[in-house]
Amino acid sequence: MTPLKNTLLSTIFAGLAATSFQASAEDQTATISIAQISSATAFTLSQEAVAQCAAKGYTVSATVVDVTGNVIAQLRADNAGKHTLDSSRKKAFTAASMKQPTASLMKTIADKPMLQPLKDMDDNLLLLAGGLPLTVNNTVIGAIGVGGAPGGHLDVQCAEAAINKVL
Repeated sequence: MTPLKNTLLSTIFAGLAATSFQASAEDQTATISIAQISSATAFTLSQEAVAQCAAKGYTVSATVVDVTGNVIAQLRADNAGKHTLDSSRKKAFTAASMKQPTASLMKTIADKPMLQPLKDMDDNLLLLAGGLPLTVNNTVIGAIGVGGAPGGHLDVQCAEAAINKVL
């Protein structure tokens, strides 16, 4: 190759390398990586939560959502009320969105009336006990909501038992 061609090619490759580096740096700021629950684990977790409640005589629904609150798995036990599907979904959404148990949020709002408007912030929020965030290595990967037991504290017990068994 002639020196002129070598110089020209070197300039082109240097420009391409710079462009490639620039795009790579932009890609890193334009995207994020998140950890979230797998669908297989979500299905197992919802089945286990319903089974834990069934063993105690409660017919419930369980919903598992990803970190953004989108439903991954939902199961309604035979004879569970139709409303339990929506309540379990909203509890899971709330726990994922707020990254804390719904029972804690319920108590916080009861203790601090000035936070009452929080419950009306989104139609998908439900500030009743029964929703728990799911964490791995201190990172929220989703949430579970259980609805239909005769008391939110019992929904929580079923969810916790399922989490302990599956995760």
